[in-house]
Amino acid sequence: MSFTEVLTIVINFAGALAVFLFGMKLMSDGLQKFAGNKMRFVMGKVTGSPLSGILTGAAVTTLIQSSSATTVMVVSFVNAGLLSLAGAVAVIMGANIGTTVTAWIITLAGLGEGSGTFSLPMALGAVALLFMFSKRDRMKSIGEFVIGLALLLVGMGLLQQAMPNLEEYPDALEALARLSAYGFWSILIFIVVGALLTCVVQASAAIMAITLVMCYNGWIGMDAAVALVMGQNIGTTITANLAAMVANTSGKRAARAHLVFNVIGVLLTLVVFRPVLDLIAEMTVGLTGSNPYTAVGAEGYSPTAIPMALSLFHTFFNVVNTAVLAWFIPGIVKLVEWLVKEPPEEEEYVYKLKYIGGRWMNTPELNMQAAEREIAEFSKRILRMYSFLPGLRTAKDDEEFEQVEERISKYEEIADRMEMEISQFLTRISEGDLSHEGSQRISAMLCVVDNLESMGDTIYQIAVTRKNKREAAVHFDQHLNDNLEEMTQAVQLSLDIMNNNLNTDYDHIDLSAATNAEEAVNVLRDRLREEHLNALKKGVYDFSIGNAYSSLYALYEKLGDFVINVSEALTVKYK
Repeated sequence: MSFTEVLTIVINFAGALAVFLFGMKLMSDGLQKFAGNKMRFVMGKVTGSPLSGILTGAAVTTLIQSSSATTVMVVSFVNAGLLSLAGAVAVIMGANIGTTVTAWIITLAGLGEGSGTFSLPMALGAVALLFMFSKRDRMKSIGEFVIGLALLLVGMGLLQQAMPNLEEYPDALEALARLSAYGFWSILIFIVVGALLTCVVQASAAIMAITLVMCYNGWIGMDAAVALVMGQNIGTTITANLAAMVANTSGKRAARAHLVFNVIGVLLTLVVFRPVLDLIAEMTVGLTGSNPYTAVGAEGYSPTAIPMALSLFHTFFNVVNTAVLAWFIPGIVKLVEWLVKEPPEEEEYVYKLKYIGGRWMNTPELNMQAAEREIAEFSKRILRMYSFLPGLRTAKDDEEFEQVEERISKYEEIADRMEMEISQFLTRISEGDLSHEGSQRISAMLCVVDNLESMGDTIYQIAVTRKNKREAAVHFDQHLNDNLEEMTQAVQLSLDIMNNNLNTDYDHIDLSAATNAEEAVNVLRDRLREEHLNALKKGVYDFSIGNAYSSLYALYEKLGDFVINVSEALTVKYK
C-alpha cells in the first residue's frame, strides 16, 4: 500500500467521520433545545429510588443521544448538591442503557445498500420545517434533529465507502489476523484499543459506528468487535472525568462512579464471556437467520449478522450490568468515597471557579447549566461577604476591625473577578446557535451577574463608611444602632430569598416573596429617613453622626435594590 493510497483512505475516512459526528451533534443539540430546561428540571427531581434514577438516565440519554452529556450533567448536579451520589450512580447506569439506542439506529437504518434511502427525504422535510416555522423555536429544533439524523445516515454510508477492501491489502488483513490470534489476550488488547480510541475521539457513538462498519465489511470477527464495545464503555467515561477535574469532591466522586461501574461491568462480562456470546449468537440467528461466527464468504454468511449481534450485546451488556449492579449502589458509593478523599479545607480567599473553569462543553444547554451553578456560587460568596458587616460594629479594637475590613476587601476583589469571568463565559455562549429561550436565559444571567457584582461594591462601600466613622470617632447611640440592625436583618431576608431563587429552577422563581421583602426594606428606609430628619431639626445629634447614619441606611437600601433586580431579571427575561 503506497503512501498516497494510505493518505487518501485517511482523508476520506476522516471526512466521513466528520459528517457522522456533525450529524450526531445536530441531533443532540436539536433535542436539547426542544427539551429546554425541562430536561435539567427532570434530572434535578430524581428521587432516592435507584429505579427512578435509572429510568431518568435512560430517558434523558435516549433524548439527547449522548451518555457523555448526561454524565457531565450528573457531575454538575452532584457538584451543586442537587443530586445525591447514590442518585447520580443510578442515573449513570440508566445513561449507559440509553446510549445503546444509537447503535440500533445505525444497525437498522445506517448499514447496507439502502442506508441512505431516507436521508434526502428527511433532509428535505427538515429544511421545510425550518423555513415554514422559522420563528418557532421548538419546530426549528425538530428540524435540526431530523437534519442531524439524515447526516448521521449519510455519514454511515460514507464510512462504509471509505473503508478499503482488505482483500486488496493482504498485509493489513494479516496484521488483524495476528492481533486476533492470542486467544483471551486478544480480547484484552481490543478492549484497551476500544477504550483508547474512545478517549481520543470522545464520542463512543462514533467508535461504535466504526466498529459496526468494520464488522459489516468483514474486517474483524465477533469476539474482537465485542471487546471493542466493552472498551468503548470504559473510554466514554473520560468526558465526565475531565469535566470533574474542576469539580468539588462530590462531583469528582460522581465521575469516578461512572468509570467504576463500567470497569466492573467489563470484568463481570469477561468472567462469563463465552456463555454470553453464545447466547447473543443464538439470538442473532433467531433474528437474522445467520450466525455471527460464520466466516466471510462461507455458506450462510450475512453481513448484517455481526452488526445485529453487536447491537444486541451492547444492549445486553448495559441492561444486565445495570440490573445486577443496581443492588450494589451503596457499595459503589463507598468505593468511590474511598477512591476520592475529602481534601483539606481550602484557603478562604482562594479564587477558583467551580463549574466553568474546566473544559468547554459542546452543547449550549450544558454550558448554561454550568453558568447557572457558578452564579449560584457567586450568590453564596455575596451572602458570606454580607455576613462580615456586623463584625465591623462589634470589633473590640482596631486590629479586629482591620481584619474584618480586609476580609470584605478581598471578597470584593473576588466578586469583581467572578463577574468578569462569568460574563465572558456567557458572552461566549451567546455567540453560538441559541434558541430564543436560550438567548433570554443568557440575558437574564448577565443581568444577575452585574447586580451581584454591584452588591459586592455596595457591601464594600458600607465597610468604608464604617471605617470613616471609626476614624472620625463618630459614635451612634443604642437607638441608631438598633435601627441599623433592623435594616441589616431586613436586607438579609431579601438576600436569602434571592439566594433561594438562584438555587432553584428559573421557571419557579418566588417573585412575590422577593417583592415583599424589598417593600419591607423601602418602608423601613422611609421610616428611618423621616426620624432622621426630625432628629436633625431637634438637634438630637450633630451633623457628623447624622451624615454617617443616613449614609449607612441609604447604602443598605441601595443594596436591597440590587437584590430585587436579580429576581425580577429571572422572572421577566427568562419567561
